[in-house]
Amino acid sequence: MTDEQDTGSRSLHKLDARSLRGLAHPLRMRLLASLRLNGPATASQLAEKLGESSGATSYHLRQLAAHGFVEDDPARGKGRERWWKAAHQGTLFDGELYQDPDPAVRGAVDLFMHEIATTHTQELSTWLGTMRDWPEEWVTSSDMSDFTLRLTPELTRELNTKLHELIESYRALEPAPGTPGAEQVRLHTHVFPRTAE
Repeated sequence: MTDEQDTGSRSLHKLDARSLRGLAHPLRMRLLASLRLNGPATASQLAEKLGESSGATSYHLRQLAAHGFVEDDPARGKGRERWWKAAHQGTLFDGELYQDPDPAVRGAVDLFMHEIATTHTQELSTWLGTMRDWPEEWVTSSDMSDFTLRLTPELTRELNTKLHELIESYRALEPAPGTPGAEQVRLHTHVFPRTAE
């Protein structure tokens, strides 16, 4: 599973038990997502954007840096102003973390997954609430679909692999930044079994 933001180049940070525990905090995940989607920022700018105190954003940015998720952006800093940027464009979640014997790691997995689900829900709700502000071609090219298939775990993994490969193939087609009509496009995939009623 990847939690990947707007990637210009394929740069993923693979989570291990230690880095997962460092990331699995709602504000840290929001800070990292903002830096990945919107580019470098200061703790104060992020505090204003996310409705938090600059003391809280500064502390959690330092924690993210200690776990390798963010780093200084010295090209932007002037004087005491510290700019932060994402160190990687996406996060790769290793499914083996589900089976970690440490209850703290399993708790971090649960928090991480629920925060991702919450973010997806918020992004979709924001789109539905603002889609009338977008040109018709964007409204008609958006999609919100669901499908039900009967598959084995092996076929499900194959489906996920093919979906990810298809999405990755569009990176080579991305227009240059500033191209008229080009926007960031978010894709969410949710693949899970369910008990038939």
